[in-house]
Amino acid sequence: MAILDDLDRRLLSLLRANSRESVVNLARRLGVTRATVDSRLKRLIDSGVIVGFSVRVRDPAAASVVRAIMLIGVEGRNTRDVIRGLRGVPQIAALHTTNGRWDLVAEVSCDSLSSFDETLATIRGIDGIRDSETSILLSSATV
Repeated sequence: MAILDDLDRRLLSLLRANSRESVVNLARRLGVTRATVDSRLKRLIDSGVIVGFSVRVRDPAAASVVRAIMLIGVEGRNTRDVIRGLRGVPQIAALHTTNGRWDLVAEVSCDSLSSFDETLATIRGIDGIRDSETSILLSSATV
């Protein structure tokens, strides 16, 4: 992986805010030439620091979706069994192992509060789950 300097970090920050920003505008905002931005982008892509560009789409239905992060503690060494059980819950959009007080982090997405309540009950009923803490995501902040 490439070593990033201040210019690389500032370029990446601008791209996180708007990956469609033109090279000319990026160069102007960074106070460098277009050729510098072009060569930095090529190096960042070739080295694997930038793995792709994406588009964020505002889904009108997303406003009615209940999304949350659920921190899950597992009893003993049952993590694999708990993960198997969680894979059967369709409302879990992503599942991550972690360290510290919590063993797993689940990203939950439901179409209503009642569905969300049922999903939490289903997850908490899985054998091997010791405890959990859930936070509903209210809005997304840009970085």
